[in-house]
Amino acid sequence: MHVPASPAPAQALALSLRGVSCTFVSKDAPGQRYTAVRDVDLTVGDGEFVSVVGPTGCGKSTLLNVAAGLLAPSTGDVQVFGRRLDDRAAFPDGLNTRAGYMFQAESLMPWRTALGNVMAGLEFRGAADAMATAEEWLRRVGLGGFGDRYPHQLSGGMRKRTSLAQTLALDPDIILMDEPFSALDIQTRQLMENEVLALWAEKKKAVLFITHDLDEAIAMSDRVVVLSAGPASHPIGEFAVDLARPRDVAEVKTTPRFLELHAAIWAVLREEVLKGYQQQLRKAA
Repeated sequence: MHVPASPAPAQALALSLRGVSCTFVSKDAPGQRYTAVRDVDLTVGDGEFVSVVGPTGCGKSTLLNVAAGLLAPSTGDVQVFGRRLDDRAAFPDGLNTRAGYMFQAESLMPWRTALGNVMAGLEFRGAADAMATAEEWLRRVGLGGFGDRYPHQLSGGMRKRTSLAQTLALDPDIILMDEPFSALDIQTRQLMENEVLALWAEKKKAVLFITHDLDEAIAMSDRVVVLSAGPASHPIGEFAVDLARPRDVAEVKTTPRFLELHAAIWAVLREEVLKGYQQQLRKAA
């Protein structure tokens, strides 16, 4: 059963990508061009949690980098709360300064303690209460007693908690997350997912969440966007997730409605995953 998702009203949009395409010079064939994503329209309402799923290599992270202002699109435009990201009066460096970015890869500085890592962005902004704010956020992610530990002294889950505190301490209006829990074991992953949902529920920031895990996308989101296999990837389906909140990500996966949504989204996603897999095999041959 396809569940169409209605976009948020224009005045309520935190993030809007319109007609976005990204074309690069091919690494495999110098001189040739490769279009990662083409004519992508994607919106995130203020306070909305949107997940993007799709095959490996379909351009999910490319879109997140465009939303962050780390990558300028070849065509199309990005708007942040109604202001174009290429408007230098609003965004002098072209960076989305209203967004916080939680990367898939480790982003902690090994020479700084957990507290020092969370303080870093606050110090860069000249926050007078950087230490107090960082300590508060470490407590909120369950690491109040670990501020003096260095990254190598923390478990994978604890490092992710520190990264989460580092992102949220800056109080961004938009949170961009690139498969942040993919390297964690299933138990730690579910704990982190529930923590993110609990923290999100407090202030209802706009979230654009990239994941390969369809279960994770449905369990956490208000809306799931499905991308086609690349090249020239584009959205091929949107699904409203009408599961009641608050949610426990483990418990919600056993409900009949979750299973219905999973079946509906997988029916759209399955063929694209197979296409993406075949493309990976051809590249490896």
